[in-house]
Amino acid sequence: MKTPFHHLPALARIGALFVLLASSLAARTWTSADGSATFEGELKAYNPDTGALTVTRADGRDLTFNQDKLSADDIAFLKENGAVAPPAAAGSSRPSSSGGVKELPDVLPDPDGEEADMSKPVQVFILMGQSNMLGFGKTANLEGIAADKYPYLLDDGLNWTVRKDVRNVFFCMGGLRHNDWLTAENGNGSGKFGPEIGIGNYLGYAIDAPVLILKSCVGNRALGWDLLPPSADGTGAKGQSYQGDSEYGNRQVSEEVKAANGWYAGLQYDQDVGAAQKALKDLSTYYPDATDYEVAGFFWWQGCSEGKGSVENYDKNLAYLFSDLKKDFNAPNAKFVCATLGEHDKDATLSKKMFSFADADKDAEVFFSKPVSKGGSCGHYGGDPETYMNVGEGMGRLMVELLQKN
Repeated sequence: MKTPFHHLPALARIGALFVLLASSLAARTWTSADGSATFEGELKAYNPDTGALTVTRADGRDLTFNQDKLSADDIAFLKENGAVAPPAAAGSSRPSSSGGVKELPDVLPDPDGEEADMSKPVQVFILMGQSNMLGFGKTANLEGIAADKYPYLLDDGLNWTVRKDVRNVFFCMGGLRHNDWLTAENGNGSGKFGPEIGIGNYLGYAIDAPVLILKSCVGNRALGWDLLPPSADGTGAKGQSYQGDSEYGNRQVSEEVKAANGWYAGLQYDQDVGAAQKALKDLSTYYPDATDYEVAGFFWWQGCSEGKGSVENYDKNLAYLFSDLKKDFNAPNAKFVCATLGEHDKDATLSKKMFSFADADKDAEVFFSKPVSKGGSCGHYGGDPETYMNVGEGMGRLMVELLQKN
């Protein structure tokens, strides 16, 4: 007798994808790859080139996964029937993808292990902020919950999946900390991870081009002081303006400048942007075989240290930040996603400033973190892996939605 899917610990991650489906006249009974479980669902779409298929469950929600989760008989059935295109949604003219950016499924499939099409420019996403962008999620704790909550992070053998189409690069204080393919095993090079894991997996699935996650940040920094953007005029701490003197394209802050000026308004902006610019000048070191790129978007998660900055001008400084980043990276069409602090309600001053900024800019969105966060940002959410994964996934989804508007 076959065991129900949700009672199989070894197949828990597959159960998270399939959930037992109620039968219907159009539904087919499918069997798992090892033959130990069955499930029912109506085939909605199948791509024989990639092996991806979509089934519709009883509640009408679609689940997308790869044929390698199925038995040999089921795979033979799929190949015999050939490609199946998803039906158009009733009353909707929205395409399945926009501008080469795919629609996101309810549950991400496992990475297919294929390398990206290197004839296309690498799509670069710059991640900045402070300690929670830096990442304090505990990878060891993520391992125990990934199968049920984030099944795309593990393969059939419950090993960490690796995205060969997303590069994960991390600089801290201008120094390289991590440079490898994206995997949850070691998100920032120290056995911990930040939102880059969720962000990278969502972008890697949705974008039909190489993706580079380029994170450059350090903890305990304020937008209104350390990270004050170059165009900020009188909106920093105590009415200060940007004080940096680095040249465009050469923003590595020298020890001579630090010694002469001390810690000035904008120094961390110079250093974080400078490290990212320097990396992109040597692109193939950080994305093997890459020759061309475009900066497609920016992610920002910061605010716990804004007490030494300027909370009252946070919306203005976010606008300066986005504008200056687009200039510094020659990215006039880039998008911007920021996240609120997990402990803040929407009516918290910092949250309201973020939403005010985004409301005024069609290319910006804010992810409200409180519903998916545990603990407080200044305590790094206690290293809770779900917080970092949930915020990363939420930010990644918003970025995909922004890109689809092009």
